[in-house]
Amino acid sequence: MQFEDRVHKFEYKLNDTDDQIIEYIIKNKEDFVNKSIQALASSLYTVPNTITRLSKKLGYDGFSHLKNSIKEELESTKAPDEDSSYFFIQKTFELIDLEQIETSAKMLHDAKHVVFFGVGDTADFCDIMVRNLRVVGKTSQHYIHRHEMIHMLDQMTKHDVLFLISLSGETAQILEMAEKAKQREIPIISLTHFTRNSLQEAAEVNLYCYAPKKEKNGYNITDRTPLMIVLQTLSQYYWDHF
Repeated sequence: MQFEDRVHKFEYKLNDTDDQIIEYIIKNKEDFVNKSIQALASSLYTVPNTITRLSKKLGYDGFSHLKNSIKEELESTKAPDEDSSYFFIQKTFELIDLEQIETSAKMLHDAKHVVFFGVGDTADFCDIMVRNLRVVGKTSQHYIHRHEMIHMLDQMTKHDVLFLISLSGETAQILEMAEKAKQREIPIISLTHFTRNSLQEAAEVNLYCYAPKKEKNGYNITDRTPLMIVLQTLSQYYWDHF
């Protein structure tokens, strides 16, 4: 996984000092790979332990792993086939954050009411999650129509959970429900394609897959296998622990 992707994936763990170090690394990658941790700490007016902690927050084993990974990025000349299902699936597995999966599963388990909402083709995946939770006796709902969702949100509280699925993270109806949920302090779990989007800003927990939009002859042919991988991972964790 590229350095910038790791920053996006784990940004919920980062503080202001981490952001400053990250900004320096991104702007000075070639200089960074030739610096010792002591020299880098001195340049940034911090201490080596802070940089080591950041490395581990980003999923590296330590500073040496971080530095070597960025060096490999700089030396890499072979571009992967970024339009293949294999690439999408591989990227999705890299994006799965087990801490976020665990947090999401616990939120679903503890919630008095769980409601799933998606528009268009993603609605089918909401139905799948309702069935998957039913396997272990957890009741949840999925509403298709806008007015039904609004009616349900009016009855929900901060002790419930709203799970919103939108690959773009910009679907108008999804964002409308997110805004209404925020007004009522209802916790939101989002599942989107791995990109900056409006829905992730509204959610308490963000789950990601890698499913960039694809069209052919005016039809949406986006590969939704990555979406299913994340939902299956979440379901399996829920089954195993609750």
